[in-house]
Amino acid sequence: MFKLNLKIALRNLYKNKVSTLINIAGLSVGMACCILIYVFVSYELSFDKGFLKKDRIYRVISSFNYAGTMDYSEGVPVPFAKSLREGFAQVEKAVPLQMGNGMLRVRDENGKEIIKTDRKVFYTEPDFFKIFDAKWLSGNPEYSLSLPNTVVLSRRTAEKYFGTWKSAVGKIIGFQNKTNLKVSGIIEDLPANSSFPLKIILSYTSYPNHSSTKWNAISSGSNCYLLLKQGSSVETLQKSLHQFAAKRYKNTDMVGECDHLLQPLTQMHHDERVGNPAQKTVSLKYIISLGILGLFLLLTACVNFINMSTAQSIARSKEVGLRKVMGGSRIQLIRQFLIETAVTSLVALLLAFVLAELAIPKLSGLLQFAVNFSLLNNSSIWLFSLLLMFAVCILAGFYPAVVISGFSPMMAIKNKALNMGRGLNIRKTLMIFQFVVTAILIIGTLVVSKQMRYIREKPLGFNTDAIAMVDIPSDSLSAIKYVLLKERLGGIAGIKNLSFCSAAPSSENNYETDFSYNNGPKSNFSISIKSVDENYFQTFNLKMILGRGLNKNVQLREYVVNETLLKKLGLKDFEKALGKSVTVEGQKGLIVGVVQDFVDQSLHEQILPIAISTSKSDYKNIAIKLEKQSVPEVMKEVEQVWNSLFPDHVYGASFFGDQIDTYYRTEQLTGTLFKVFAGLVLFISCIGLFGLVSLISVQRTKEIAVRKVLGASIIELIAMLNHSFLKMIIVANLVAWPLAYIFVSKWLSGFAYRIELDIWPFITAMLISVAIAILTVSTRSYQSALKNPVDALKYE
Repeated sequence: MFKLNLKIALRNLYKNKVSTLINIAGLSVGMACCILIYVFVSYELSFDKGFLKKDRIYRVISSFNYAGTMDYSEGVPVPFAKSLREGFAQVEKAVPLQMGNGMLRVRDENGKEIIKTDRKVFYTEPDFFKIFDAKWLSGNPEYSLSLPNTVVLSRRTAEKYFGTWKSAVGKIIGFQNKTNLKVSGIIEDLPANSSFPLKIILSYTSYPNHSSTKWNAISSGSNCYLLLKQGSSVETLQKSLHQFAAKRYKNTDMVGECDHLLQPLTQMHHDERVGNPAQKTVSLKYIISLGILGLFLLLTACVNFINMSTAQSIARSKEVGLRKVMGGSRIQLIRQFLIETAVTSLVALLLAFVLAELAIPKLSGLLQFAVNFSLLNNSSIWLFSLLLMFAVCILAGFYPAVVISGFSPMMAIKNKALNMGRGLNIRKTLMIFQFVVTAILIIGTLVVSKQMRYIREKPLGFNTDAIAMVDIPSDSLSAIKYVLLKERLGGIAGIKNLSFCSAAPSSENNYETDFSYNNGPKSNFSISIKSVDENYFQTFNLKMILGRGLNKNVQLREYVVNETLLKKLGLKDFEKALGKSVTVEGQKGLIVGVVQDFVDQSLHEQILPIAISTSKSDYKNIAIKLEKQSVPEVMKEVEQVWNSLFPDHVYGASFFGDQIDTYYRTEQLTGTLFKVFAGLVLFISCIGLFGLVSLISVQRTKEIAVRKVLGASIIELIAMLNHSFLKMIIVANLVAWPLAYIFVSKWLSGFAYRIELDIWPFITAMLISVAIAILTVSTRSYQSALKNPVDALKYE
């Protein structure tokens, strides 16, 4: 029986080639997108789930309350791990993980330098690997990380430096031009879905400040992880931490109220408040949003299938009537139609696999996730795909099967089986749903694009064009060569200006500290300090509104402050601030100028109060303003000069404009995804609309013929068929508007500086929907209007 049903199904699908191809196209696109989204979501949700003790591992993070404004940091004071071990009974183990950077030099057996590179390094204690399990290829934690100046490498790093990991053990790596590290262990590389990119791990006793006892200094690079004892309550430990923080920081000079929170290991990758060692977070809201988009895309494809199937139901009504007259039961008919749906879904699934395989590389690049596997070799993908196919069969096939199999035999043979009332209303409702989703995505695309254009065009308060940020070493011997570096670079044709600085005007590396104004008490808010030379304002084209910039040689420290700082101090007349003193970390200086506010972070954040001064020991970069037409050639000369002066260091440079772009990668990705999903949903909706207009054209064949005989023109017939569909599109947009408004308003609230939301994205979305609907409906209506009315009326 199954074989017969399959034969009939294949025959019917082949007979209706056009509708079959439309159904397969819609379902394959929807299923391919669902598979791709599943790949991304399952990968992101798998982060840090591979550790055996994951449910008992927590990271301690810091929170700061500045007069009601909350801020967070992944860092803790250096002595925090020791206090956890000694003072909290619920803690089984606690270890520090210190992040840093360092220059590594590797020589071959003849002493020839073969590698000189600047790499991220981690310092930790042996107990780290008793909390986090790793496969040791050579050595063990107790031996490999217990002595100073020892280093553990990942397998790939060892192979890169020494050829094979076995030959790396016992070798020496030069570190920071002053220390030799002995390779004492090799571990297997941690998987890509881990928040710990541990390639180079030094013993904690190698960290210069490992014995620090300062509690008033918190760096984001100083992390602390703990293993909770079996059976202990995390709520009890959290309560104890609150009490500990209140007591510990009571007598410190920290600005704001400091506290510590426990962050579960499995939430590290999804917590946007703080970073992690991998420096990449993906919020759960973003993952859920992608999943919802995938679900809507699949639903629109299923709605499309339903509309196309029911559009063909009149053509198959005689078949249903004859089958029932010959003794066929409704269950047999439902089974027949579900088999047809299953065959269509299977073909669509196979095509979806091809589309997904082709799209995986582009998706990995777009979403920036390092998934590396073939869809066809992954069992979880196959299981998900089979469940997806089953869901499609039920969602898309069950309703048409029930409707068509329910035809009365007598009415079916007379081609009068289809219920023009309730059935058509359901199909119109489904069509409205499709265009609601389409309208929301179009509105979202327009708003995201408009906000990104606003970000690109908004004056930031400084110049970003052709400015290179070149790293400079900050040790005392290198600082002696700063003047010579500036002289040599200044002699290169194509360089317009140079400035030493701790950071660019807009940077993620902002140093905040407390201060006092005009010999008064410490302020109740912190300020961001930027250390620069006298050319900084000219290089970045910062606008002075009062006073002057910084002088080159002065005895007393000078400060240029921004407008936000003076406003937070309650000053309305900024001129009164000139000549007043500012004390930062015990050093007093005078305010000599006021600079116009500039965006010092991303447009997500409010502008910080800023104080700019000269401090040669804090310089980290030299900013180079270039002639646009000669950038590549000039940068080669800059690198040559830099390497000649600092041969023991690693050259590094980036462009300031590129750094700004990195702030908005998530928003750029959101915009791209909205465009893609809006296009796909619009495509599938148009197919569904084509199916529904086909159904109505068939149902109204005689009406169209009569109207044509009575003198109706083709234009009038097309307008008649368009009328009801335009109503559906308008209703869909009216339903979509409040939903879209809630979504885009919430998204825009994440920006401190954003566009004003007006009516035009909503009107534009409606016009686009109406235009596409008219084009789709008119195309099919024109075909119906051209038919000879005699063919429809000759049997009447």
